[in-house]
Amino acid sequence: MAEQFEKYGFPDGKRYNSFVGYFKRKYGERLQKIVLDAGFTCPNRDGKVGRGGCTYCDNAAFHPSYSTAGKSLHQQMDEGIEFHKVRYRTTEHYLAYFQSFSNTYAPLERLRELYEEALTHPQVVGIVIGTRPDVDEQKLDYLADLAHGRVLKGWSRHLMERVPEHDDTTVTQTTEQVRTAPIVIVEYGIESCYDATLQRINRGHDFDTARRAVQMTADRGIDVGAH
Repeated sequence: MAEQFEKYGFPDGKRYNSFVGYFKRKYGERLQKIVLDAGFTCPNRDGKVGRGGCTYCDNAAFHPSYSTAGKSLHQQMDEGIEFHKVRYRTTEHYLAYFQSFSNTYAPLERLRELYEEALTHPQVVGIVIGTRPDVDEQKLDYLADLAHGRVLKGWSRHLMERVPEHDDTTVTQTTEQVRTAPIVIVEYGIESCYDATLQRINRGHDFDTARRAVQMTADRGIDVGAH
């Protein structure tokens, strides 16, 4: 069955392209997300967009015990690495995952401080930013500069990269690469493509807002995901 999936273009013998599988194929190693709580709130909770948040909003239900806003980012990352080493003993590099609430909901200077602080951790090779699709373009411009090496001069990490051999994209070899810019991923909470559903769950935005956000992010060469 797995061979049939691969025959029709499904990676890793599965019917979907997993996050872990994608990065393992791209970099030759597993990259584990470390969940962080950087103390953000949300415009759908404090009155800017709405109050009360989405109908299903309960951040405490889906972040691990090591991730609490009272700890520094480095403490959360250190504890997160120890937490994941129990299951993923061979993992060497991690992605700082800004998950709780809306992680672009702060002035740009504050965002710069938090993102760049996370990227000083020696085992962190990039950041994943969970946020709403009503993000402004100035912040996306900064993230593009960060991802393309125009912000952190002298920053570097060693990773393993899989590259094609002899122009044959089906055959790869693994070589070491030195990244001089971090991996940057923006992960949008889209939740539904139906405006009636978005209104019912009190999202505070329509689907066209999400579509524009994804397009603006991709146009800047930033990796983008959605849930």
